[in-house]
Amino acid sequence: MQKILIIVHAPPYGSERCLSALRLATALVGHDDKPQVKVFLMSDATVLSLPNQVDGATNGLQGMVENLVAQGVEIRSCRTCALARGIAELPLIPGVSIGTLVELAQTTLDADKVITF
Repeated sequence: MQKILIIVHAPPYGSERCLSALRLATALVGHDDKPQVKVFLMSDATVLSLPNQVDGATNGLQGMVENLVAQGVEIRSCRTCALARGIAELPLIPGVSIGTLVELAQTTLDADKVITF
């Protein structure tokens, strides 16, 4: 099984890179080859971890995150980045967890492919 890590730095709003990352992750988990997909949110992308944001789309970004979690995708939000933004102690979308740089380093070493947005 192929292991794919997607690292997202882009903010969820004001750019389509975060949306593109989630769309790619969704396409990958739906692919016939069934790769193992992991997503790591860094920098302003950590805001994506927070529930109940209004983005103007029915079942928007939060729905995409929830769908990926339901399909077994591990989604982690960088602890240092979340602390810097004051969101590390806030409730996260169920299934999303706080991760560390050490975990990201190991996941990167274990991955067959790393994609960044």
